[in-house]
Amino acid sequence: MSAAQIAPPRPFRQRHWRLAAFGRDWAAVAAALLLLTIGGMAVLAPLIGAYDPYEANNLLRFAPPGAPGHSLGTDQQGRDMLARLVWGGRVSLLVGVVPTVLASIIGLGLGILAGYARGIVDQIIMRVLDVLFAFPMVLLAIAVAGVLTPGVGTEIVSITIVLIPYVGRLARTATLSVVTMPYIEAARAAGGSPLAILLRYVLPNVLSPIVVYATTLMGLMIVVGSGLSFLGLGVQPPVADWGAMVADGRVVLRRAPHVTVLPGVVILAVSLAFNFLGDGLRDALDPRTGRR
Repeated sequence: MSAAQIAPPRPFRQRHWRLAAFGRDWAAVAAALLLLTIGGMAVLAPLIGAYDPYEANNLLRFAPPGAPGHSLGTDQQGRDMLARLVWGGRVSLLVGVVPTVLASIIGLGLGILAGYARGIVDQIIMRVLDVLFAFPMVLLAIAVAGVLTPGVGTEIVSITIVLIPYVGRLARTATLSVVTMPYIEAARAAGGSPLAILLRYVLPNVLSPIVVYATTLMGLMIVVGSGLSFLGLGVQPPVADWGAMVADGRVVLRRAPHVTVLPGVVILAVSLAFNFLGDGLRDALDPRTGRR
């Protein structure tokens, strides 16, 4: 009898049908639609933008929302706020999504290796991750970004390093709960190689919680990335970025509050949307937490 005959079906594939439950979660569906809309606008910014986000016009400085030709007003340099918000999404979403995906891949690999191999391999990997985990997330991101040249690449590198221990610990915990299952022992007894067991039976069981966790982290990382830009450690002017826009608008907060409030509201909305999306995926992929 082969290992494939002994092991049960892959839970991740088996639960695909539960994504139908996602459609019954109105908050998760609304969040997904909002993210698709904002992401689509960011990707298509060069095609849908009526104004250049970097074109200044001193005659139109501080135009309020609803001004003719500028539905969301202009900033202190007369630049169109809507155009800057759309173009800023290209950077902010990139900084939120790419580091999370990279950290999830690296952390998942390290966590599965540590949980499956155990022993000295587990000790080495987890002690290194514990050193990173000991630092507060935001402070570690600031420290890493502070020693690098400010820019989008710096934000991506710093956030990726910060997230790896969080994903790695979750992946290791999930792996430890899987490797003790009888079908893993049966697969070993049937002659399955460690790599085959990891890819065929362990990874599919660990993937679901990582996907849910990564989705939630994307919203948080948009906030962290915006914070780095706010502090001057991320993208530099005049590049449009939501965090940098908040920083630019604070000096004119009383005269033109919309310059700061609008990007702040967008950051909050997108962050919450990722959280609602993560909750919806969790309920859809995990029958133990799904709504009945």
